[in-house]
Amino acid sequence: MAAIPCAIALGSNLGDSRQILHQALSTLHNPPTIELVAQSSVYQTVAIGPPQPDILNACALLNTTLSAQALLHQLLETEQQFGRVRRDRWGPRTLDLDLIFYGQQIIIEPALHIPHPLLRVRAFVLVPLAEIAPHWRDPVSGQSVQILCQAVDRSGVQRLGQISGKA
Repeated sequence: MAAIPCAIALGSNLGDSRQILHQALSTLHNPPTIELVAQSSVYQTVAIGPPQPDILNACALLNTTLSAQALLHQLLETEQQFGRVRRDRWGPRTLDLDLIFYGQQIIIEPALHIPHPLLRVRAFVLVPLAEIAPHWRDPVSGQSVQILCQAVDRSGVQRLGQISGKA
């Protein structure tokens, strides 16, 4: 199977979030099935959901030979390795990994929606994604990530620097 370009979103607001994001990307990079191509800066945003700490967000581009379902399974397994416990919807988390794009495919299954259904309204995904993939076209709307990013309120998204901790 030829490698498929993918985009994922990462988030954390429990523990050493910046380090968790960095380690999660290292864990996911597993040639030849998953290759890390690019990673955005890390951004701080107010968390959605119940009262909780601000969340650190980032995005990454991957090439994978895994199916979308197998990649999702790998993302969920990685979350568990970092102590993710799903209690409350949108509750605090050590690690949240979302599959945003899988090539230009549109997939609608009970456990998998590609592109991510809330992509177009989430500045905390669009801002870091526009940094590394501004010209990627959303297969549903046909609009580029850059155009989608310009259409959302970005005021609550603050760039902190590189995931590794460098500004």
